[in-house]
Amino acid sequence: MRTTLSLDDVLIKELMEVTKAKTEAIHLAMSESVRRKKLEGLKALSGKIHLDLDWRELEERELKAQEERERRWRGHR
Repeated sequence: MRTTLSLDDVLIKELMEVTKAKTEAIHLAMSESVRRKKLEGLKALSGKIHLDLDWRELEERELKAQEERERRWRGHR
C-alpha cells in the first residue's frame, strides 16, 4: 500500500543508518510497534485470567493422539 506520511527527518535518517534501507526501516518500525502493543495487551491480562489446566494430562492426551495418528498412517502404507 502506498501512502504519504510526515515523518521526523532526523529519526528517519537514524533508522536508515541502522537498517540501510528506507522501506525496510519503516516496515521494521511498524512491525516492532505492533509487537509492543500486543505485548502491552497481554501484560494487561496478567492476573485476570485463571486457567486450571493439568499440563501433564494434556501432554499425555497429545502423545496418545500422536501415537494413534502414526498407527493409522502406517496402516495406510
